[in-house]
Amino acid sequence: MKHEAIYKLNSSVVTILGDTAYDVDGNVIEYDKDAAVAEGNLIALRNERNRLIAETDWWALSDTVDATSAQTTYRQALRDITKSATSLDDVSWPEKP
Repeated sequence: MKHEAIYKLNSSVVTILGDTAYDVDGNVIEYDKDAAVAEGNLIALRNERNRLIAETDWWALSDTVDATSAQTTYRQALRDITKSATSLDDVSWPEKP
């Protein structure tokens, strides 16, 4: 996850070995390690949120019964989770109906 965050934060990074990032010419690219950790935490949080939403996608399919209000509220709460949480450690997941 950390490498994904480094790539996302700095588009000139093409290779990462350990904690060292390099550009296309092999030059070392300095990056903010704290920002990379924070972005990595958000990526992990979004991945889990997306997994939970995907589990309930069938609720919203056009060939199924309309989703209940509780199901719609749950899915919206999942989409909004990154407004209040910044990592898996500080998230308070909504209860699945």
